[in-house]
Amino acid sequence: QVQLVESGGGLVQAGGSLRLSCAASRSIFRMGWYRQVPGKQRELVAAITIGGSTNYADSVKGRFTISRDNAKNTVYLQMNSLKTEDTAVYYCNAQHFAYGYWGQGTQVTVSS
Repeated sequence: QVQLVESGGGLVQAGGSLRLSCAASRSIFRMGWYRQVPGKQRELVAAITIGGSTNYADSVKGRFTISRDNAKNTVYLQMNSLKTEDTAVYYCNAQHFAYGYWGQGTQVTVSS
């Protein structure tokens, strides 16, 4: 079992920035962030492997940056130039081969 502890999130004005953090209780091959709004499916925002390979949703490319500190088993999501449509609950995801784990979610609200 893997525990994920998320931090960050909150309320910010459009154009502002926030940083999310997620610490895992052990080393994980792939970590990422997903987001979900009511009535819609959870969608990938960004992910990064232990080797540093990344992928992003088209909607956040150029604005969000995912990074990780392997020594701390922690992944970060730096979110810049936030838009109102980025408002969602953001979930940390850890994928280690056949096993997947989710954080409890953290609310990000972007006001106009």
